[in-house]
Amino acid sequence: MEIRVSATRMQLLATRKRLVMAERGHKLLKDKLDELMKHFLELIRTEHGLREEVEDALVHALPGFLEARATMSNELMEAALLVSRAQSKIDAASRNIMNIKVPELTWVIGEVQDVYPYGFYRTSAALDDAVEGLTMIMPKLVKLAEVEKSIELLASELERTRRRVNALEYVVIPNLKETVRYVVMKLDEAERGNLTRLMKVKEIVKEKRA
Repeated sequence: MEIRVSATRMQLLATRKRLVMAERGHKLLKDKLDELMKHFLELIRTEHGLREEVEDALVHALPGFLEARATMSNELMEAALLVSRAQSKIDAASRNIMNIKVPELTWVIGEVQDVYPYGFYRTSAALDDAVEGLTMIMPKLVKLAEVEKSIELLASELERTRRRVNALEYVVIPNLKETVRYVVMKLDEAERGNLTRLMKVKEIVKEKRA
């Protein structure tokens, strides 16, 4: 690596100051990276648990829909599921994880909590069970979406922070250390040269006096 700096004591002091700041920044970013990884792994574990619960509920609900479709006409099935009596919505807010804004989603069902969008006279019990099962899993499904988006945002920040840590650790700090060694070496050479010249001057002075 070719170093192009002036070998002066002022440059040495400035480079050492930059080195101290770079090492301090590296430590802070490394701590941030470790903390981000901790939150990331916690979210991964939460996501795995929620996904298993949601997939299990969907597996149990699907046979009910298949059984209902086998015993009901397509027109009756579509009419039964067309409109729900219960009005629901998703409240969206946000929270901070290590200064990263992540979503906070809540599934809210209205005052009328009758989840069956049909009368029971011409529908099957299998359809009732399937609809109830899907309704019960909705809060966890919304939570799963929240956690997966949070994982995506933390993964992006993790990658950015890791790149900055690596740049400091493998590029910036080694370059600054090499610059410090270079300037110190040049200053030592200059000091030895000055000392040699001074000794020669003393010898010349002594010869002239003699």
